[in-house]
Amino acid sequence: QLQLVESGGGLVQPGGSLRLSCAASGSTLDGYAIGWFRQAPGKEREGVSCVSGDGDSIDVVDSVKGRFAVSEDRVKNTVYLEMNNLKPEDTAVYYCAANSEWYYFCSGYAPRWWHSWGQGTQVTVSS
Repeated sequence: QLQLVESGGGLVQPGGSLRLSCAASGSTLDGYAIGWFRQAPGKEREGVSCVSGDGDSIDVVDSVKGRFAVSEDRVKNTVYLEMNNLKPEDTAVYYCAANSEWYYFCSGYAPRWWHSWGQGTQVTVSS
């Protein structure tokens, strides 16, 4: 059974960078689309980025495009979210999750479509 664990969050100043990791266990990542999400206090969980099951299709939402990038290391069974030029509005708990059906491309970020949620990692952007 696939399990995902996020790490790499922390406190960073505006304009700074962080790299989050989503480490998989119990199964390889092959065939799973992996999505990154975030949830700020008082707000709904929103999708940030996704890599398809074959690893060839990557989506980044407009609000972070040009600042965030997703990559994966199949050998380490880990997906990364590289976050640059961070802004206070990026402050949130960041989660990763899996989708077993989206092999060639990601089809959306509605939380009900995703499973194997990690516990989240806090990212705080503040001076």
